[in-house]
Amino acid sequence: MVVHVALTGATGFLGLRLLRRLLAAHRSVTVLVHAGSGDALHRIMRFFELTGAPEAFTTGLTGRLRVVETELERPRLGLSGRAFQELADGLGAIWHSAGSINLEGDLPELRRTNVEGTRHVLELAAAGRGRPVVHHVSTAFVAGRRREGVAYEDELDDACGFENAYEHSKYEAEKLIHAWSREHARPVVVLRPSVLVTDLPPHAELPAHPLQVIERIMRDARRTAGTGGQGRDGRPRVRLVGHPHGRLNLLQVEHAAEVMVRLAGRTPSGGVDTYHVVHDRDVPVPTVVTLLERLTSVAIELVATEPEDPSPLESLLRFYPGLTAYLAHRRRFDDTRVRTLLGPSAASGRVDLGYLCSGLATRDRVPAGPAAPAPTGFPSGHHP
Repeated sequence: MVVHVALTGATGFLGLRLLRRLLAAHRSVTVLVHAGSGDALHRIMRFFELTGAPEAFTTGLTGRLRVVETELERPRLGLSGRAFQELADGLGAIWHSAGSINLEGDLPELRRTNVEGTRHVLELAAAGRGRPVVHHVSTAFVAGRRREGVAYEDELDDACGFENAYEHSKYEAEKLIHAWSREHARPVVVLRPSVLVTDLPPHAELPAHPLQVIERIMRDARRTAGTGGQGRDGRPRVRLVGHPHGRLNLLQVEHAAEVMVRLAGRTPSGGVDTYHVVHDRDVPVPTVVTLLERLTSVAIELVATEPEDPSPLESLLRFYPGLTAYLAHRRRFDDTRVRTLLGPSAASGRVDLGYLCSGLATRDRVPAGPAAPAPTGFPSGHHP
């Protein structure tokens, strides 16, 4: 049976990798792109060209991708009633990967994209005659500000608050999904990735990943604030709240996309099935600190509380709460459900300092680790 698939966020960092995997399993994919982004197909094709896809695959994309311009923030995705209904009736599965990951955004702004956008995707799913299954990309960080212990896949509460408005908006989107699933007696698959990274060097025509954004913020802050207090080797000293035994979960984006699509192939329970798509080994916070020091030429000192005498650089970084809050985290994300379903293949390759530096154009600053395997999943032809 042919299943017609729609994907939002297809030009994003994760969305492009999801598209690669979906095209390996489906004859065609409908990509729902932001209205006015007339170059979406070109950006998708350039991604595949830059990441080693065979020429025949790339040139064949024009016949396999249907591009529909939409507006997530508007009812009916900004489409006419007729166009909306025709789109809905033609779908057997919807992947919702689009959203704002602005860690510095305010809650009303993020709600418009992450909550209302999800509401309108669910509206599309409810309108379709084929009752398409919804696959919603959330984040493991809906666990919020709880910094220790274990976050489980079935947990969804706001008792500890949130580190930033992004986490809060993704939590609200998941609550909306649970309510919709109950109301319509429909299955939804919720996929919660951790921080997604790559060892593919940055390129002007490829979307940036989260650590690139952090690098830019720290570089801009240093340029604006000047040198400030001096630390090791004469470099500017930056005191950041963090825990020396903290850990962050960083996962290769290609592996995340593979796991997500494989999980989507399971028969849903009928309610909301939630999966933590995370690495089985966390990255120690000191490794992240070393990475940030090499990227920005500062000397970072982890402290227990905010300094009372902040330097201009430290004061400026306080305006970016999404930047450093995670340096104090020691919690673990439980992924028992994923490992039970997928077995050893759920385990990811190693993410170490060499891997992270490779994805941030710093190969000359640190010895590279073992080479990552080339991306796979390029189909040689159409698939049913």
